[in-house]
Amino acid sequence: MKDVLDVTDRARTTAALTALGVRPGDVLLVHASMRSLGPVAGGARGALDAVRRAVGPAGTVVVPAFTPENSDTSPHYRERVRGLDAGAVDAVRAAMPAYDPALTPAPSMGALAETVRTTAEAGRSAHPQTSFAALGPGGARLLAGHRPDCHLGEDSPLARLYEADARILLLGTGYATCTAFHLGEYRMPGPPRRSYRCVVASRGVRRWWEYEDVALDDGDFAALGAAFEEAAAEGDVRVGRVGTAQCRLVRLRPAVDFATTWLTEHRTAGS
Repeated sequence: MKDVLDVTDRARTTAALTALGVRPGDVLLVHASMRSLGPVAGGARGALDAVRRAVGPAGTVVVPAFTPENSDTSPHYRERVRGLDAGAVDAVRAAMPAYDPALTPAPSMGALAETVRTTAEAGRSAHPQTSFAALGPGGARLLAGHRPDCHLGEDSPLARLYEADARILLLGTGYATCTAFHLGEYRMPGPPRRSYRCVVASRGVRRWWEYEDVALDDGDFAALGAAFEEAAAEGDVRVGRVGTAQCRLVRLRPAVDFATTWLTEHRTAGS
């Protein structure tokens, strides 16, 4: 009986995604909060199965697989070492493993993203801090060429998703976590830049690597998302319920185009 119920529940989740507007062949950038979705048969694996059923065998599912845990310039690191003495901080830094796209977990990205990353046929991009994982026939093309000194710009999977006219699936999450908006930061005129540092492996040898890239800031993404949704053309944003969560299906291209203009205007004005 439990197996029958699981199949029924997963079919119900797939039907809710279809009602939201997910179609066979879609390329989806997925952000998910399993807690917000409520009980889903099979947990994160069941939710992923439902998404894959909705996009069908020709569809591709992409998730962020970011790894702030191997950096000493990330907010995650600053929180981790807060209040520690110098010796303890040195110990934390010494214990940080080098990034390995095949093995390094992405615990801060949530259960569904980790389920994608650990699925046998998944691919993962090479960036040691802001990698993406993907399942589906378009994955290899979307993940290729992720330059290690380009977090989320033109040489990252976000730009390939833009070219593919992908859609963003926000499963119980809001615009505050909408990674695609970062591509708009890169497309602003003269975006501010900063230094980053993380642990990598070069020919099997662990080492620290420092590089410069655009200064990423998602602090105003919730306001940006609200403004985008208010101005969005018909069909650019669809809202509906999946499980117990309010969810959104968003066209990535207009979202990024709007973000580029909005961020340029608001950040330049300092508002």
